[in-house]
Amino acid sequence: MAQAFPTLTNDLLLRAARGEQTERAPVWVMRQAGRYLPEFRKTRETHEFFEICRSPTLATEITMQPIRRYAGLLDAAIIFSDILVVPQAMGMEVIMNPGPHFTDPLNTPEDIERLPREVDVEKELGYVFEALTLTRKTLAGQVPLIGFSGAPWTLMMYMIEGGGSQTRQKSKTWLFKYPEASKQLLERITDICVQYLIGQVNAGAQLLQVFDSNAGDLSPYDFSTFALPYLKRIADEVREGLGARQLPVVPLTLFAKGASPSLAASAGYDTIGLDWTLDPRDVAKLTDGIIDGRTITLQGNLDPVVLYGGREAIEREVKRMCKAFHDARGGACKAWIANLGHGITPGVDPEDMKFFLECVHKYSAVPSS
Repeated sequence: MAQAFPTLTNDLLLRAARGEQTERAPVWVMRQAGRYLPEFRKTRETHEFFEICRSPTLATEITMQPIRRYAGLLDAAIIFSDILVVPQAMGMEVIMNPGPHFTDPLNTPEDIERLPREVDVEKELGYVFEALTLTRKTLAGQVPLIGFSGAPWTLMMYMIEGGGSQTRQKSKTWLFKYPEASKQLLERITDICVQYLIGQVNAGAQLLQVFDSNAGDLSPYDFSTFALPYLKRIADEVREGLGARQLPVVPLTLFAKGASPSLAASAGYDTIGLDWTLDPRDVAKLTDGIIDGRTITLQGNLDPVVLYGGREAIEREVKRMCKAFHDARGGACKAWIANLGHGITPGVDPEDMKFFLECVHKYSAVPSS
């Protein structure tokens, strides 16, 4: 059964995620609690990255920083954590210095045997659940709280590459050289992601997002073989698991960056995230009705670099973005969650972020006729 939490006073995000028409687009930003904020950098002066992730008090504080700074402008909080807590739960050591580094990545299929066959998600990732519960209570119903996980393919990539990679040579070689072992590893990761996401809703998450940040590194065939089946499993089994536990069946978002929108939509999520290279008018034509005849909500998709372009550019590009999403829905503000097309970057002036949010509020609203 779900825990008791303060009543939500702003459900704009959840209504949009359900495909409803809204008075304006709800807006939040990937990495909104991050290095562009001076208060975040201040906290990081005395605390290591994963130390913050593992401390419910610190993770709550970081999550709340943009909510406090942009009071009344952000329509969601997203829990401060990292996708790589899942490999950590599988026994792999990950250091953030400054980017992620695995001290002992997987090199051959035999290395999979180093990983535990069973993972106690509650034990290994309970600190995330505690942070979600504390944050949900701290929010006091201001905005919904988003939980998240990395997608199996993206997590597998990091576990094999040992960190970020321009070519993904090692991880993609596994797909071609060891396809069955790759699928076994993807199944194991998927099992944990399902339990992890269900646990996040039990702890207080009101929407879940799955980040497949490296989806665009796969051909459509390889995405259909090594990513899509596991993304579908997550969507299906999370919903089934939530229902079986009498927990809210919350909206699910998939951000499969660089993947075919129609393939991403076929995974069965309520919302798909778009990067800035996609036109929502084209995406809507490809995705509407692809699953049970319903409208799939779109999230995005301003180029993050626009936030460096000055106020005139920000206003102009937000207006253009809003028109594109309105056009995609026949002139309505419907089934759209405004966001950047990827995470906000560290050099952005927080006041320019504020102006972006204000412009979304202003230009996403469609005057009533």
